[in-house]
Amino acid sequence: MARRRSKRHYFTQDTENAILKYCNTTDNTIRTKLYVEAIQPAFNELVDKIVYTYKFTSLENIDFLKQDCKIWLTTILSKFDPNQGTKAFSYFSVVTKNWFTHKAKKQNKKNRREVSYDSMLKEVEALDSVGEKDILDGQEERQFWEILIKEVERWSEMPLKPNEEKVMNAVLTLMTNIEQIEIFNKKAIYLYLREITGLNTKQIVSCLNKMRAKYKLFKNKWDDGEIM
Repeated sequence: MARRRSKRHYFTQDTENAILKYCNTTDNTIRTKLYVEAIQPAFNELVDKIVYTYKFTSLENIDFLKQDCKIWLTTILSKFDPNQGTKAFSYFSVVTKNWFTHKAKKQNKKNRREVSYDSMLKEVEALDSVGEKDILDGQEERQFWEILIKEVERWSEMPLKPNEEKVMNAVLTLMTNIEQIEIFNKKAIYLYLREITGLNTKQIVSCLNKMRAKYKLFKNKWDDGEIM
């Protein structure tokens, strides 16, 4: 009788071994080599499989979300603990499925909260001046955040040096996953950026300074009403 072909042949024992080696070293050169050669291809395939198997393809901006998830997996890669009795394939499959499930729930919640334009007008007209200001301030803040993310995405499409691209992608990951990340201070942000990019603080700061210049121009245009 012919042996059935494994459905996870892309995530082999070599992949498992590479992940174990990655977790057992702090050498960024070794980690980068292991990730690029053995782990990243498996993660790419894993994310695609999860998306199609569980029908997450209907999510908004699914192509961006898939890339976002792959980047996110790198931030938790070193947290895998084989002593818990779980294989890497099972662990990262569950993590990936949960990540997209959270995104699906968030989108469904957003869809349920959407109201017609007419209904919104009636609600706004019924507000007192203080309540109206709070609502409008909240709407402006959300609009600013949404447009800022789109602006940063546009920056990421420009010609960038390798380190700049890493930091840009890392910043986008933090911005789009802010509700899932426990950030309490500036130091925590740098720790996340170092973990995601593999760069040191000096390299990250250098790249962030260029982003700050772009952000300053963006903020000035926003304050002047040139961006809406």
